[in-house]
Amino acid sequence: MREPNVVGDWQEYDEHAGLRVRVHGVEKAEPPRGRDEAADDLTYFRFRVTVENRTTERFGIHLEDGQIDVRVGTDGESAFLDWRNSRFIEGFDVYPLRRATAVLFAACPDSALHRVDVQVALKVDDEWAERYLWAGGVTGDEIIEGEPRPESARDSLACQVSNFLRREAES
Repeated sequence: MREPNVVGDWQEYDEHAGLRVRVHGVEKAEPPRGRDEAADDLTYFRFRVTVENRTTERFGIHLEDGQIDVRVGTDGESAFLDWRNSRFIEGFDVYPLRRATAVLFAACPDSALHRVDVQVALKVDDEWAERYLWAGGVTGDEIIEGEPRPESARDSLACQVSNFLRREAES
């Protein structure tokens, strides 16, 4: 199993060289207007999905509700994705050296915000691109780097290097 991307990291598509995507800007947010009462037991958060074209050709991209899955907490339960108030990318041409960003709102119990996983399946020129996963979390306004799920290989070299760098940065 491959390690997930950390929130904020760019991931380049193999089948579309020069096209890359990232999930970033995970933070607590106020419920959009009209959702105040529905969100009594839930905490709203927002995140961004940015697609960047670093090639010399144009790509038509599509990113909407069914192409994004948000899981929260240690058990990976589904978060409520507020598709009505989110701003997706629907049939947009990303020209060379340009970006397009979707802003998405989701909600979950406050106790699950420490771990947020976002999976993105982008559609490029009417073809499905590979799905990628970003792991992170929200506490206040800080982003916490994601830890591998308990069933993943904790002894992998990438995990060991990541843990070493994290410990070095703290000291």
